[in-house]
Amino acid sequence: MNDTVKKFFKEWIYPIILALVIAVLINKFLFFKSKIPSSSMHPAIMEGDHIFVTRVYNKGKLQRGDIVLFNSKELNMLLVKRLIGLPGDKIVIDEEGLLHINGEKIDEPYVVRKDNTPGNFEVPEDCYLFLGDNRAESLDSRFWKMPYISEKDIVGKAWIIVYPFNRIQTLH
Repeated sequence: MNDTVKKFFKEWIYPIILALVIAVLINKFLFFKSKIPSSSMHPAIMEGDHIFVTRVYNKGKLQRGDIVLFNSKELNMLLVKRLIGLPGDKIVIDEEGLLHINGEKIDEPYVVRKDNTPGNFEVPEDCYLFLGDNRAESLDSRFWKMPYISEKDIVGKAWIIVYPFNRIQTLH
């Protein structure tokens, strides 16, 4: 190989390959970008928003109120919803759409459009219960045959809206 070709590989090809490997590793193990397909999380996340999602390895650190992405085996798709029920929780949604967890009424300022679909849930161990913020338009745990999501199906936690640019904000 002549010096020009060696220089080309050293200055262009190797850095490009290294950058691609690093990008793949970051996407696989740290975080990834997702586009929101519906209005079920309105107003926190709007249809068409692009968000960065951090991978979750320790499910025990998830907290009620986190916005989480998970694989729904029932719907065969990746969904984004708010974590409502932790393992062992008793959840009641009354006729007015008000949420009660373990006998305590929960204030949900992020819910703008309530739905009065009642429900009673007892979250099994190693499982979670999820609801959309836009309850009137969210196909969530209240309507699934299997309302609980196994911890192994949780993919990540929504972190920040990155697009559109006028909506850039962290999510909590």
